[in-house]
Amino acid sequence: MAGTLSPWPQISQGAKEHPVPTLQYLLRARGKTVTVDGIFGPQTDAAVRAFQHDRGLTVDGIVGPNTWAALIIQVKQGAQGDAVRGVQEEFQFRNLSGDPSQGLAVDGIFGPETDAAVRGFQSAIHADVPSMAVDGIVGPMTWQALVSGMLSF
Repeated sequence: MAGTLSPWPQISQGAKEHPVPTLQYLLRARGKTVTVDGIFGPQTDAAVRAFQHDRGLTVDGIVGPNTWAALIIQVKQGAQGDAVRGVQEEFQFRNLSGDPSQGLAVDGIFGPETDAAVRGFQSAIHADVPSMAVDGIVGPMTWQALVSGMLSF
């Protein structure tokens, strides 16, 4: 039987650590002013609410499936910016060495190393979820698998 993707996480003010930095990078990529500090505080809450309002979503400050789906930005090799940093942050979260210099650099440049990481992740997910394309493109399914914490032990 084919596996399924883990559901989008639901986070709100008070959340810390994963996937808060990714949320903050995506908010920045969507033009909101927010510090990427891994803490879902008042500034992040205000940015989430403003984004939800802009998109006609329920303005509740809770980042659930609808807000995540509106926030994500498809990225692939050649892309640059905060959405790419969000993808790279997800791989840094999965870096179990404890040494950030050993993992994927969070530099906002979707180059060969980020492409290889994305394809490796997609291949691992594809083994359980055959509908996951292994194409190096971080679209809705790949974002959901990353943000929901799949393959993070």
